[in-house]
Amino acid sequence: MFPAPIQRSAPWVQVTYKLLLPVALILWLLPLIGIAVTSIRPSSDLAAGNYFGLPSRFAGVENYMAVFENSNIGWYILNSFKVTIPTVIGAVGLSCLTGFALAVYKFRLNLLVFFMFVAGNFVPFQILAIPVRDLTVKLGMYDTITGLVLFHIAFQTGFCTLFMRNFIKALPFALIESARVEGVSEWKIFWNIVLPLMRPAIAALSVLIFTFIWNDYFWATIMAQSADVRPVTAGMNELKGQWKVAWELITAASIIAALPPVAMFFLMQKHFIAGLTLGATKG
Repeated sequence: MFPAPIQRSAPWVQVTYKLLLPVALILWLLPLIGIAVTSIRPSSDLAAGNYFGLPSRFAGVENYMAVFENSNIGWYILNSFKVTIPTVIGAVGLSCLTGFALAVYKFRLNLLVFFMFVAGNFVPFQILAIPVRDLTVKLGMYDTITGLVLFHIAFQTGFCTLFMRNFIKALPFALIESARVEGVSEWKIFWNIVLPLMRPAIAALSVLIFTFIWNDYFWATIMAQSADVRPVTAGMNELKGQWKVAWELITAASIIAALPPVAMFFLMQKHFIAGLTLGATKG
């Protein structure tokens, strides 16, 4: 069941909704607004305790330029792309195949295999930190882009398989049966019939996984130590001094680091919403 549209509610409910919605929006955006304002403050404002007032002068260009001058953030952003893009391709690609197999084929261990994919999503990452680190060290993949990519693909494929399997389950099975009657091979059924119908789900899942991996901090600090491998979320630690934290630079770096996933969402917004809402309404 879905909530009734606000237009069908009582007049007092509509008025209350219109009054509370802007308040909720401002409260939700307040931390982001605070970060954005801090990123354009001069360091003298923060030293004087001006944390919440208007900046004494605009120092945005100065702060954002200093981020690139005082850290390797450009290289860290490139590292994030090196980790995130292969992970999205690998996890989404594998989940298309596993989701198709679990949704279409009926075999004795179907539910057990599906459970194994899903069960990994409920294990806290903190419990796995030491075993995963030791495993990557033994395999010679510790502190490497390849190690990070393979690790993320392994962990994200479970959630992606759950997403894809449920999506394929909602597709009309008569299309697959008709193709089988015509003698079409299973691979061609997947590639020419099912995969084109999965485009909205692939787009939605790609945006989600891109955001998850790009914003990852826990594994970026555990499995990446050198500047050659460290993603941007872990690389921003360079902006912390020994005796002073340059909050104006850290907030500016945070805005810069947040731009790729935000751009990804707006570029894929139409497909993202279509993938999440498909099947939510009657045709």
